[in-house]
Amino acid sequence: MNQKVLYLVHAAAIAALYVVLTQLAAALGLASYAVQVRFSEALTILPFFTPAAIPGLFAGCILANMLTGCLPLDILFGSIATLIGAVGTYLIGRAYQAAKASESARRCLQWLTPIPPIAANTIIVPFVLAYVYHLDGSIPYFMLTVGAGELISCGILGLLLQQALMRCRQYIFPVKAYK
Repeated sequence: MNQKVLYLVHAAAIAALYVVLTQLAAALGLASYAVQVRFSEALTILPFFTPAAIPGLFAGCILANMLTGCLPLDILFGSIATLIGAVGTYLIGRAYQAAKASESARRCLQWLTPIPPIAANTIIVPFVLAYVYHLDGSIPYFMLTVGAGELISCGILGLLLQQALMRCRQYIFPVKAYK
């Protein structure tokens, strides 16, 4: 298969999955406000496996935020937070591939995978909640609530997804596919 086509297919599939999972969380009342547990944020570990996840997550976040009725500045800054987190996770994945000699270093890098999206969203989204939506609460309070939601979504669900994908990564995300 053409490598560019494979890259686009992976990115589009990730974007679509992000939208569907966000819609599911929104239907359950978990996708917005001070405490957000978006199932779709578990997908932010995917750049660890493939660079196609970076545009896929970014586009998926833009579409999901538009479809769930977010305000334009939330669409912009929420998607930028997801993009920053995705790039950070991708860089951890690159370091993982480079650390072939040390299994302990590789294991440590796997556990660090959700840190960039947790950090990016915990820093950016509280300002959106305070200044775009004018929700009652302080920036530190929103950092605590958004951080808790991201810890559940990325830290717990994302790491579970990562562990499941590690077993079959060579079939889903062939390493030489994007080189």
